[in-house]
Amino acid sequence: MIKVLPGQPKVEFSQFSGYVTVNESHGRSLFYWLTESSSSSRTKPLLLWLNGGPGCSSIGYGASEEIGPFRIDKTGSNFYLNKFTWNTEVNILFLESPAGVGFSYTNTSSDLKDSGDERTAQENLIFLIKWMSRFPQYQYRDFFIAGESYAGHYVPQLAKKIYLYNKAFNNTPIINLKGFMVGNGDMDKHYDRLGAAMYLWSHAMISDRTYESIVKHCSFTTHENSYDCSLALHLAYNVEYGQVNQYSIYSPSCVHETNQTKFLHRRLLAEEYDPCTESYSEIYYNRPDVQRAMHANVTSIPYKWTTCNMVLNTNWAESDFSVLPIYKELIATGLRIWVFSGDTDSVVPVTGTRLSLSKLNLPVKTRWYPWYSEKQVGGWTEVYEGLTFVTVRGAGHEVPVLQPERALTLLRSFLAGKELPRSP
Repeated sequence: MIKVLPGQPKVEFSQFSGYVTVNESHGRSLFYWLTESSSSSRTKPLLLWLNGGPGCSSIGYGASEEIGPFRIDKTGSNFYLNKFTWNTEVNILFLESPAGVGFSYTNTSSDLKDSGDERTAQENLIFLIKWMSRFPQYQYRDFFIAGESYAGHYVPQLAKKIYLYNKAFNNTPIINLKGFMVGNGDMDKHYDRLGAAMYLWSHAMISDRTYESIVKHCSFTTHENSYDCSLALHLAYNVEYGQVNQYSIYSPSCVHETNQTKFLHRRLLAEEYDPCTESYSEIYYNRPDVQRAMHANVTSIPYKWTTCNMVLNTNWAESDFSVLPIYKELIATGLRIWVFSGDTDSVVPVTGTRLSLSKLNLPVKTRWYPWYSEKQVGGWTEVYEGLTFVTVRGAGHEVPVLQPERALTLLRSFLAGKELPRSP
């Protein structure tokens, strides 16, 4: 149990963190942080949150700048409260996965160079089984999974593992999976890449000539590109694109604070968006007093905590080309499945997600309509048989960062299994 974290304001909910060993022979252990609900925690659902990368931290992103109860100030010294935290609605379990991400570790250094989708999914399942035995109050509780970006692989892959595990035990699930939600998630390498090019062109970020060259020369069916394709992509991303915040194209990028940028920085904080927030996490979570309070880094990991482990990222060994077949399998099981897209993300943009979903050929249940949050259009949605698709207006790759109130409306509708509000 976490008594109190350094610089933390007083709260009325309990927190727990620690390690679960998922592979004894290699010494792989995953780190978690549970922030229980601020009300009715004994009956509220449990939601597992996963960030992507691969190699990026759910504590650095999900907990500290997206859906968690706390935000880190720019000195890296104190927390302040997130008024749109998701733990008003659910108990949130943040998991740093796979081993090598954040505080999660392995005693076998080669593990950082051969991680992949299958091992990650299997060890996330092992984690949950062992974690449930440590926290029996969450056994049989309604359970959901959510995540973003490369967690577009992790989330459905884990959901499938849980479904098959439960089926093997006569469907009396200790892990009572009810559904999952994926935001700006990798779904299919062909459609994600094609959709990214479409997004750049349709948002006037690349020229007609470059876009036409990409469409002509890039098949996006393998990891290898032809010379002409590589040249077109180079022109798009390294020449024409510019120094834009690629994860939120209308937001400023992080710049080192100078006398000229202090005013901008203060204004951004006033608007509750700070593009430099990742750097504050790297200060805070590397503090020895913070690590002691969180029961983290108990084995003295031989490198600093970072938001993303780039060794793991660049050496990712095995990745599904498409997770659409998994979606087809899971839709047939009756799980609640929502896919959402912040519409200012150029990395895994709404165009790619729409191309991917169209290939599922799902019958339309409720036709496209605008949904509302706090008297404003929050985005648009279409409900299919077995899957709900949602756009979030004005949100980037990390939807709850720029549109926290709309993200909370999204969560509430998802948990209730109801369509998003049709009127202000």
